[in-house]
Formats: sequence, C-alpha cells, structure tokens
Amino acid sequence: MQLDQSNSAIHEPSEVVSRYLEAIYYMWSEKEHLRSARLADWLGVSRPTVAIGLRRMTRDGLVRMNNRKEIELTPKGMRAAEAIVRRHRIMERWLTDALGLDWVTADAEAARLEHAVSEVVERRLYEVLGRPTTCPHGNPIPGHSTAASKEVRLSSLAEGDRATITRVSEVAEREAPRLLAYLHQRDLTPGRKLGVAEADDIGKTLRVRVGKKDVTLSHETASKVWAVLDTRSQLAVSGASDRLGRR
Repeated sequence: MQLDQSNSAIHEPSEVVSRYLEAIYYMWSEKEHLRSARLADWLGVSRPTVAIGLRRMTRDGLVRMNNRKEIELTPKGMRAAEAIVRRHRIMERWLTDALGLDWVTADAEAARLEHAVSEVVERRLYEVLGRPTTCPHGNPIPGHSTAASKEVRLSSLAEGDRATITRVSEVAEREAPRLLAYLHQRDLTPGRKLGVAEADDIGKTLRVRVGKKDVTLSHETASKVWAVLDTRSQLAVSGASDRLGRR
C-alpha cells in the first residue's frame, strides 16, 4: 500500500491566524466593509490585539489594506482562507449528515475540529460524503462550488415576490447562533420556497409564507438569509409594469 504523503510539505497557519483568515473571508463573501474594528468585534478581542495580528499577517503576505483603508486578502491569503473554510464546511456536512447533529452544534464543533483535521482526512470525508457542494446552511464549499448567481437578501424582496432560499449568512452563524435555530424551526432553510405576503418598509418587517404558515421577520433577520428570485415572479412584476405603462 502506498502512503499518502500529501501533507508532508504543507505549512499550515497557526490557529490564531486561521481564525483571522476565516473571519475575513466570511465578511468578504458577505460584501461587508472590512475594517479592523469590525474584525475585533467578530473575534471578541481588543482593537490593539487585532492591529498586532494584522501587522504580522501583512508581513507574511496574507493581507493588505486597500485605498479605502479596508482589509483585503492577498492571493496567498485567499488560498489559505479558502482551505480553512473548505475544511470547516466539509466537517459541518459530516457532523450533520453522518452524525445527525443539529445546525448550531455542528457549526460549533466544526470550528473546534477544523484546526485538527489534515488535508488527507478532509479529502477522504469529502469523497465519503458524496462530494457535497455546500455546508448544511447552503454556503458554497470553496473549490467545489460558488454562490448562486443573482442571489439577493430576503430583506430586499417586495410584496408578491416568490423566491427560493439558497443560504444563511455565515456571519450570522458565528455572531448569532440562536438565529440558526430560529430559522431552522421555521423551515427557513436552503431549498425552501417562499412568497412575500407583506413588506412593511415603515415597520421594517417582512411577512413570508413558507408552506402553509406565515413567518414575520425583521429586516435585520431577513438580511441574514439569501435567496434567488423566482423568474415567474419577475415576469409578473414586469408584466404589471407594462400594463400600467399602457394606461
């Protein structure tokens, strides 16, 4: 039997650096304005601590500051971050699909295990699990899939829109774990279809129909869920606009 020595020459970032890379990647994927203060809030550390960490990561060629004084991953940093996120999401799939853990527990356990699992084990798990393309919350596994095109946040939908949920914000997973349980209990999970019964711009709420029940969400909560608008809904809106234009 030939030994798999694919990990022999790989230099993994430290656990602290991995946490920084992972957080930066998640906020980048959510199109957040990423500054050191925001990163400090995410990681639960002081701003001076983040400043020191970022200086070291800049020295190592993992991050840089853009013209807007925002943190960016360099190509080297992006590759390292994707490897960490890929491992985390594959671990989540194993913990939910094979071990039957719930969303919240799986995310927390994956965060602990991702630093101890080798690339060899990661690849084996990926194959055994049937080559999944997303984590349980619908977020794409780097290197194996990308986010759905034309995704929008639920908070941007209008009354009468129909859509299919694609994923739950990774930022929400880490900063508001109770939100994961809340959404799961209300069937607001990837693949579920919904219709917008009411969009209250004054009260900043959205009432959606999922199956046979209505769920009211604040705009803040709705912004943590991504979906793809049903093309039939878009056609209906377009047709209504055309009819109004002819009057």
